[in-house]
Amino acid sequence: MRLVERLLPFAVAALAIGAGYALSAGLDGYFVYLGMSAIVGRISLLGLGVVTGSAGMISLCQLTFGAVGAWVVSALNAAEAPGGFLVWLVLGGLAAGLVGVLVGLPALRLRGINLAVVTLGLAAAADLTLVQLQFPGVASGISVERPDAFSDDRSYFLLAVVVLVGCCLGVYFLRRGRWGSGWQAVAFSERGTAAAGASVRTSKLTAFAVSATLGGISGGLLTGQVGLAFPASFTAIQSLALYVLAIMSGAHLIDMAILGAVLWVGVPELLKRWGVPQDWGFVVFGLLGIQALTSGGNLGTAVRRLWYRRSGAPAKLELADATTTVEPVVPGPPVLVVRGLGVRFGEVTALSSVDIEVPEHGVLGVIGPNGAGKSTLVDAISGFLADAEGSVELDGRPLTGSPSKRARAGLRRTFQQDRVPPGLRVEAYLRFVARRRLSAAEIAGALDFFGCPDARTPLSEVDVGARRLVEVVGHLLARPRVLLLDEPAAGLPHSEHVAFGERLRQVPARFGVSVLLIEHDLDLVRSVCDTITVLDFGRVLASGPQAEVLADPAVLKAYMGETELL
Repeated sequence: MRLVERLLPFAVAALAIGAGYALSAGLDGYFVYLGMSAIVGRISLLGLGVVTGSAGMISLCQLTFGAVGAWVVSALNAAEAPGGFLVWLVLGGLAAGLVGVLVGLPALRLRGINLAVVTLGLAAAADLTLVQLQFPGVASGISVERPDAFSDDRSYFLLAVVVLVGCCLGVYFLRRGRWGSGWQAVAFSERGTAAAGASVRTSKLTAFAVSATLGGISGGLLTGQVGLAFPASFTAIQSLALYVLAIMSGAHLIDMAILGAVLWVGVPELLKRWGVPQDWGFVVFGLLGIQALTSGGNLGTAVRRLWYRRSGAPAKLELADATTTVEPVVPGPPVLVVRGLGVRFGEVTALSSVDIEVPEHGVLGVIGPNGAGKSTLVDAISGFLADAEGSVELDGRPLTGSPSKRARAGLRRTFQQDRVPPGLRVEAYLRFVARRRLSAAEIAGALDFFGCPDARTPLSEVDVGARRLVEVVGHLLARPRVLLLDEPAAGLPHSEHVAFGERLRQVPARFGVSVLLIEHDLDLVRSVCDTITVLDFGRVLASGPQAEVLADPAVLKAYMGETELL
């Protein structure tokens, strides 16, 4: 089955090239031209699918990247540079990719409408600049030379099909690798990405770079199609329309990007045949975009669901079937030491002089009423609160820096909220979070131990409780020194909490990982933790062996109430 999955993309690519050859021979000249325009549009949409659909960022300057590719191809052609059209096409794509990295820098700080304004402003500025400067070779009428083997329109159409197929394969494999997982993760949760030791910066910039590279290639192909590049092909309003089509058609789905490409060419062509000014096409695109945004979905995803007829039933946990037992190990000396940890939010003191020690191969429970500072504690230890006071040491060394740096040093954490990107499969997510080579047997064993769905299951088909445990599995497979679990059983039925606790108690022996557990369910805490720290109003109320802490009158009064344990 694995071999079939590996060969399937190449088989589809071969069929696509064969279909392109048949179309190049069977279509009349005008439809070959329209088909060529659709291919150019699809490559641009494929790039938008990366930065917008996969990475979740707004880019309204995709055709500006196309203009960069067209400029490079035109300039190299006018200079009679060596290598020929295909080399120029690649260089144009790479140049656009570099510009994409520069454009992506604001995305490190800006989001949503602010990023949209910046990228649209860039597109408008580039539009005005191109009108003033014009493309190289236009004034002297130097037409771009196609490769000798693809000099006529039909053969050039076939070349464009081959380039498109190559771009699709490239995006397919990138999306299945670490970059693609990073795009999906950063789109769903930047905090979750950083907690996995991945760089949010790298994920965003690579998405912009790949998107811009594809835009540059499409611009270079367009220049080869028409012979000369003109500013009218790369206007800001067209970039905006292309973005709308990407959202509406679901261009992040490689096979659905063609839907947007067909509309990109087909709508203006139909308006032309009906005698309607083609500028009305932008109105049509706008209405389609409004429909997609207000309905909360897109046409591409809807078509896919109908085509594959997938069941909407989410995958469930099977904790009761996971019966593997590992003998516990004796906790050792502290591996994580927190001293004098303090956090203030303005005039509010969230944590005050908190001391905590997590023993090696042990499980420390942290409990306390709502507002006691438990989640703030995890945020401060894991680096999400840079201005926290006090010290954190891991294996006797100071633990400082960003959350991703701390994660790579051996401190991992989970979240109360769902931070698992639904666009990935379980296996892809585990490999991304683990950040090391994993065998199929290792993945299957860890999933089976916690009763999680199969590795090939799409996370979009996994319920929230199961996704929370998949998150735990991913961080355990990274083999950190310490894992901070922030209410990991949230979303699980209460009947499964104890079963989960039995697995969690075996984590130090099975995975060699020490655990700091924050949890409201006292039954789970009792079944897992030998030592407990109680927080109340940001201070340590009690800390020590479970039996002593839970019997402390101050704990009974302040947290559980006088009769809670009777």
